[in-house]
Amino acid sequence: MAEIKKAIIPIAGLGTRFLPLSKVVPKELWPLIDKPVLQYIVEEAKNSGISEIIFVINSQKKFVLDYFRESPQLKKILKERKRNHLLVELRNLENICREISFSSVFQKKPLGDGQAILEAESKVKGENVGVLFADDVVDSKIPCLAQLLKVFKTCQKPILALYRIPKEKLPFYGIVEVEKIANRIYKIKKIVEKPKSEEAPSDLAIVGKYILTSEVFDELKKARPGKRGELILAEVLDKMLKDGKIIYGYEIEGKWLECGNKLDWLKSHFYLSLKHPEYGQKIKEMYERSN
Repeated sequence: MAEIKKAIIPIAGLGTRFLPLSKVVPKELWPLIDKPVLQYIVEEAKNSGISEIIFVINSQKKFVLDYFRESPQLKKILKERKRNHLLVELRNLENICREISFSSVFQKKPLGDGQAILEAESKVKGENVGVLFADDVVDSKIPCLAQLLKVFKTCQKPILALYRIPKEKLPFYGIVEVEKIANRIYKIKKIVEKPKSEEAPSDLAIVGKYILTSEVFDELKKARPGKRGELILAEVLDKMLKDGKIIYGYEIEGKWLECGNKLDWLKSHFYLSLKHPEYGQKIKEMYERSN
């Protein structure tokens, strides 16, 4: 039973919800406290035992990968100026990246998340793989992907990360119909995209974190784009369910911090800022003084 060592991180989206700033700064590089959203995702992958990350990018996001490369010239300047505290920050990032190999594939047009994942197939080479979308950070003791990997060791089937959400939010997410089989573990029966609150099959929403098997890639290759001309992962997974294939869901432990639009990003930024060991108390004091 081979361990999963590869993860796909799709970042080829246009980031239209973050316009106009996303014209020049990819949303994946927007900061949560003092590091970009994408670094949280890479750290989650590394802390889950991943050693190879495959970015799916577009032609405008080539430079995103530069963030994870060493900067010898910058380090030289900082040494000359005796900015040791800044050198420590750079070295911390380098340590995160040291045991991970990074590569990338291009998605020429934004043709859906399923198409983005399929672009990475040549680098996955038939192996089981983790998929982590950069809109979704999970604040947890055990990395979210590691939670999914633990379940995968037993079931050896595709796994979706799930999270309970309030009734009023159900129409904005992919919601699953499930059969509970163990603590936090479910057999997925159906995926419903953005149902009306009263028609939702449960309150469990799909988080953008998955374990995918070669079987899913086979189905992605056979699938045709939907009404919008896009290949959507959730639609392909739902078809697999209708065909009698087995897919599991795991209700993740931790707090789901969304970063897919400006308001969610601001909420996540504020939440983590208040928890920060260095800045949190100062921010609380500043807020209290202003009131």
